[in-house]
Amino acid sequence: MQDYQIVTDKLINAFTSAWKRSFDYSGRADRGDYWWFVLANLIISVVLLLLSNASTFFGWIYSLWAIATIVPSISLSVRRLRDAGKDWQWIFVGITGIGSLWLLYLHTLPSAALLRAS
Repeated sequence: MQDYQIVTDKLINAFTSAWKRSFDYSGRADRGDYWWFVLANLIISVVLLLLSNASTFFGWIYSLWAIATIVPSISLSVRRLRDAGKDWQWIFVGITGIGSLWLLYLHTLPSAALLRAS
């Protein structure tokens, strides 16, 4: 039961932190912060998509959600790239098809500080 509470706390903290720092492009975001936010966003998106099959109202809610999450996703991605030791401009590689896979790889890199320490 306690493990479940720890996971839930990490998920909620990462999600709320990403929204609070939506317009903050400075600093860093570790892998946990990034991937917990991605998981929370995925869960909410899937729930809204399933509900949109039942009602067009939820289709509109999902559309608003998808648009609203663009800003925190971009700022979190910039901070994650910086934490991995990459320049923020690498975010533009995600525009291309194959570049999206490279960006995914960059998001999985460990923190640059951890690489220097070992």
